[in-house]
Amino acid sequence: MTPPDQPSPARADKWRVLAAVIFGIFMVTLDTTAVNVAFPTLRAEFGATVHEAQWIVSVYVLALGISTPVAGALADGFGLKRMYIAGLAIFVLGSLCAGLAPSLWTLVAARALKGIGGGIAVPCGTALLFRGFSKQELGLALGVFGLALLFAPALGPVLGGWLVDHGMWRWIFFINVPIGALGVVVASRFLVAQPGDPTVPWDGWGLATAVPGFGATLYATALVTEHGWDAPAPLAWLLGGLLTLALFALIELRGARAPLLDLRLFRRPIFLVATLVGYVTVIAFFGAEFLLPVYMQALRGEPALTVGLVLLPLAICAGLLLPLAGAAYDRIGPRALVVSGFALLSYNTWQLAHLTAATSVRFLVILTAIRGMALGLTVQTPFTAALADVSHAALPRATSLVSSTRYLVQAYGIAVLATLLGARPLLDGGGGAPVTLTGLSHAYMLTFWLAIAGLLLGVILPGWPGRWQRGEVAEETVAAAASS
Repeated sequence: MTPPDQPSPARADKWRVLAAVIFGIFMVTLDTTAVNVAFPTLRAEFGATVHEAQWIVSVYVLALGISTPVAGALADGFGLKRMYIAGLAIFVLGSLCAGLAPSLWTLVAARALKGIGGGIAVPCGTALLFRGFSKQELGLALGVFGLALLFAPALGPVLGGWLVDHGMWRWIFFINVPIGALGVVVASRFLVAQPGDPTVPWDGWGLATAVPGFGATLYATALVTEHGWDAPAPLAWLLGGLLTLALFALIELRGARAPLLDLRLFRRPIFLVATLVGYVTVIAFFGAEFLLPVYMQALRGEPALTVGLVLLPLAICAGLLLPLAGAAYDRIGPRALVVSGFALLSYNTWQLAHLTAATSVRFLVILTAIRGMALGLTVQTPFTAALADVSHAALPRATSLVSSTRYLVQAYGIAVLATLLGARPLLDGGGGAPVTLTGLSHAYMLTFWLAIAGLLLGVILPGWPGRWQRGEVAEETVAAAASS
């Protein structure tokens, strides 16, 4: 998505632009966190196994990851306003279909549709903020925008839990319909249309290989729960997916005029290391929100609202530390923040890996609060370091690469954790609390070792106690990291 070279006419109504964008981004973020609390209920409603039900979550973020880079080409070709509204409309349609879904796989298809809509709306909405505000005003705009983004993940688990406890799980999806419809109306009235260029090239071959490649490898991961890695089915899907992804990489590196993802950026050592650290944070964050509801509801029988309230400190503490971490980044660089954050995250994950059926709710609240503090230090810092390592000319391509791949990593992380959680009963040969806790422990232990890897990689990043060039980070870099 090409940034504008001159102020947009929309700046005269910049606060209307902000209001229109907040509607869309808030809705997408709220939906992502609310569904996690309903996961055990959705499993029971449709009689699904863990590996089947995980598609409700993973297909959504997979669709987000695939559609996010496509949004840039579509916006260049047809205009930002038009594509932002189209993304909202697709998301609303997907929400309506999800609320009416009669079966698990109908719900999965509706969630994929929502992911496509969200993947178009989020980057287009972020670009609209850049067009609507000057550089001097962008910090204030992103501050207001950030408050909305922090409120949504805090509200999502609580709202989702309340709806589930009152037998209204379908309203987790229906609630997006009036919000999204109002967002479409506000965007239609407040946003200024700018012409696109339909002749802008886009990477059709890259898209044609990325979708089946990522989809096949994700499906192979899900099949492991039933068949194991040595069975023909998962191996065939994995091999086919990897070959398709190899073709995708070849197209992106050699043949595409306008690559879907500019993989050449990974040749930069700091960009690569910082992005890998960011991926670990993504798995740790969404893994916690995916695993804890299963543990609390399926094993302990806690009401969904209690689950939402237990997860609430995670979002609050992360949100409180995010601006402090951003200010510290300028003074000391990413290294100390990442290392200290992952040290705290590693210890916290080790504790979660040793939960028992008798662990008190009060202790769980403390654990999620500590996890939120660790994530506040690590969730944005590595991606800011990655984007700061590239030139301003490469920033749009780097932002697209980081945004898309973090969604894909999130999808794979959820699938792998669900596989570990669901595969343990097959391996241990029985049901009951010990088996469920064994699966939970294995899933969290994987996250623990990933956190250790993130800590070690964080040492490679620049910053205190090594040399660090003090000074303000470019506004474009910070804003791009926040939006990604």
